Amino acid sequence: MPASATKALRVAVLADSDTRWKWGALTARRLTGDAEPRLDGYLLRGRATPTPRQLNEVGVRADSLREVTAVEFLRAMRGGTAGAADSADARAPYDVVVLALVGGGVQAMLHGLAHTWQGHGKRPVVVTGYVGVVYEKLADGLLLRHGADLVLANSRQDAGRFRAVYEGVGADASSVTEVALPFLGGSPYAGEHDPYTVVFAAQPSVPETRADRAYLLDRLIRHARLHPGREVLIKLRSRPGEHTTHLEELPYQKLARKAGPLPPNLRLVYGNMGEVLDRTDLLVTVSSTAALESLHRRVPTVVLTDLGIREALGNHHFVGSGCLASWDQLDAGHTPVPDEAWVARQGVAADGSYETAFDAARERIVKLLAADRLPPLTPYYTPRTAPGYLPGILARHHLGPDGSPLPGAPAADRQPGPLRQIVRRAARGAYRHGVQRVAPVIRRMGEL
Repeated sequence: MPASATKALRVAVLADSDTRWKWGALTARRLTGDAEPRLDGYLLRGRATPTPRQLNEVGVRADSLREVTAVEFLRAMRGGTAGAADSADARAPYDVVVLALVGGGVQAMLHGLAHTWQGHGKRPVVVTGYVGVVYEKLADGLLLRHGADLVLANSRQDAGRFRAVYEGVGADASSVTEVALPFLGGSPYAGEHDPYTVVFAAQPSVPETRADRAYLLDRLIRHARLHPGREVLIKLRSRPGEHTTHLEELPYQKLARKAGPLPPNLRLVYGNMGEVLDRTDLLVTVSSTAALESLHRRVPTVVLTDLGIREALGNHHFVGSGCLASWDQLDAGHTPVPDEAWVARQGVAADGSYETAFDAARERIVKLLAADRLPPLTPYYTPRTAPGYLPGILARHHLGPDGSPLPGAPAADRQPGPLRQIVRRAARGAYRHGVQRVAPVIRRMGEL
């Protein structure tokens, strides 16, 4: 792969949560093929900035990793190595920059990078995409990502939908590149374990209400009691107080404490999803991307219908998969059989073709890196095409309409001192307390 036969690719990954860091870092490694890249990680400071525990659970290592504001990241992109921008000897830019952010963050960084690299003869290749299943805000999320050199689609189905959206608004669709989810892998399912293990993949925001989450916990408890010879695991994404890509106002840990003593064969577990799948005989979820990881390994997988098949739950994405079922069916011993055609359309390459899923993206990056210069980044949204939308997105990241840092933006020339770090931690803790404790109480009062 790349730029030099003797020098590894230099890749920067900017992520705003634990799951997006996992997607971005693993995507960077998939895109560089057999060559091990120099990988510098940047964690965008915000409500979902991952904790050390979350980063350790993800298990993806970087050559350097630091927390930054948007303006600090843009300053770093003027030079090469992490921190090089702060010295007089700022070397060549990165070869590839992966933006693993929510759509608004991607859009802001595209405009910020366009301003940062204005007039540069050589700039990095910019890559972005989605961390999992795209089942909501398709047009909004896609147009916020437009302008990157590669917009990765995790399946053949997504690639077609992405191109249709871009072409439908008259935007260039050539950036859309079909790949697969970068974290698929692991040993194929080889048969039942002892004990037979049922894993429920919990999600931070689906379902949303206390009643629905309490219902799911009750069904897990009932299933464990009905099948005492089985081990039933609730795979949790985060501990109370930690944030992920989505807010979790009603953690299952708290619901479980109020439910009284759990059956001895029912446990709440953390850890890397791949390691949990190593011992799974039946994966159950409402709509988690874990279902695709499970299907890739050919582990029996169920997407629950108990709460309906609804866009708000995301399980409508699995219509036609053969995996939709209810707890009543599972209690009775039902084992789902996935539809092979559906699985193939989703980029879940259980047929062994997964290793070639990133070939097209690698080839595109090689060609872009070989060019003498790349054209400026040109997002679809500009102050002219979206004057009532874009400025607000940029301002949230302390950027002006032209992508330049606004006056008073957080200092980008030094690391925060001890006092500033303490204040940030306290503010983040207060925010999380408000989201997880105060806001739900206010909502319940409003429903009286």
